[in-house]
Amino acid sequence: MAAEDLALDANQPVEEAGTEPPSKAGKPQTSWWDEAKGIVWLVLAVLGFHSFIAKPFYIPSESMLPGLLVGDRLVVTKYPYGWSFVSPTFHLLPFFPGRLFGRMPERGDVVIVTPPGTKTDYIKRIIGLPGDRLQVRGGVVFLNGVAIKRGPLHEARIPVDPNATCDPGQYPGALETDKDGKSFCRLPLVTETLPNGRSYETVDLQPDSPGDNYGPITIPDKHVFLMGDNRDRSSDSRFRLGEPDLGLGGPVPWEYVGGRAEFITFSLDGAASWNPLTWWGSLRSGRAGTSLHPREEKK
Repeated sequence: MAAEDLALDANQPVEEAGTEPPSKAGKPQTSWWDEAKGIVWLVLAVLGFHSFIAKPFYIPSESMLPGLLVGDRLVVTKYPYGWSFVSPTFHLLPFFPGRLFGRMPERGDVVIVTPPGTKTDYIKRIIGLPGDRLQVRGGVVFLNGVAIKRGPLHEARIPVDPNATCDPGQYPGALETDKDGKSFCRLPLVTETLPNGRSYETVDLQPDSPGDNYGPITIPDKHVFLMGDNRDRSSDSRFRLGEPDLGLGGPVPWEYVGGRAEFITFSLDGAASWNPLTWWGSLRSGRAGTSLHPREEKK
């Protein structure tokens, strides 16, 4: 071998035994199993939070007008009354009696309730508690023989949009247009005040509607009686379960109450399309942060 060849060989880099070339050493390896486990834990954490702490809720109907509009998004907390078989986000559990750390709701609370035999969540207001003698006469609610205090008739003007259409079939004569060309739904309101001093607005559309006369009944132990604030357009405890009434079938066992509505996070008027540029413009102003707790009289 020539001396020049020896010199060239001596100058070549020498790799240590058992080591990889620098281009391969330290290259991160993707573990798809670890990634999948991370996603599963994240999903379980979200479902656990929604099932036991709080979850978002969407308003699909007008049964709680004027306080809640179609398109409102709100927060429902799961812990105020303890947990029952309807607490999980998906209603997959069979009925079992009782609540873990259970506490009875207060009159006036706005709650999520699942009608027995269904997996659909309704939003209604607690009116009657166990042991109450309840009756509705001419649209006036009586608790234990005493009429709930009602204020004078007044009006609300709700702006019309794709999610609040003021359907003439549902609200005859309520649609009006002001001088600026804006349309409103003019609704007759009555303020109700419960025996515990909590008050809220109800819509009183017409006399002698199907739910204006009910009872009297005595609410059984561990049951609650619920009504929608839009009294003539609400399927609630005054109406039968199933078709055609789609009501709650009278007082509801407290196990079917899934949580308490707290506040509105944001509200959409239904004008948005798939285009993200339209989303901001569909937000209803002034509704974010609105509390859903009833007003309380100062003592």
